[in-house]
Amino acid sequence: MKHAFQTPAIKAKFDTFDPVHRDALLALRGLIFDVAGTLHVGRIEESLKWGQPSYNTPDTHAATPIRLSVTKAGDIGIFTHCQSTVMGDFRNTAPPDMRFDGNRALHLDPSELLPLGDITPLIRAALTYRL
Repeated sequence: MKHAFQTPAIKAKFDTFDPVHRDALLALRGLIFDVAGTLHVGRIEESLKWGQPSYNTPDTHAATPIRLSVTKAGDIGIFTHCQSTVMGDFRNTAPPDMRFDGNRALHLDPSELLPLGDITPLIRAALTYRL
C-alpha cells in the first residue's frame, strides 16, 4: 500500500467494509493523499469522525474535512462539511450524471469504475478550502 494507515483503528475500519466498497474507498483514500502531495497544505491527518475515515490538515488548517463511507443506499459516499461551499461549487462543474446529497455528499456506484479524474477537483477544493 502506497500510503500506510496512520492508526490501527483506521485500518480496522477499512477492514470492516465489504470488498467492493473497500477497494473503492481505498482508491479514494489514495487519491486524497496523492492530491495533497501536489499542494502546499501540510500533513494530512487520518482519523475517524462519526465512525467514518476523515482527512484533514491539522497543521495548516487549509482543508475542510473529507470523510469517506458507505451510504445507507450502499453507495460510496464522499462527504464534506455541509456549511462549506465545496460540494455546491463542485456540483456546478461536475459531470451531469454525478449524484449528490445536498451540499454534503457525492454518491458513487461501487460497481462502476470510479471517475477519479472527475473527482480530483472536489478533493483539491476541499483540501485548499481555507487558503
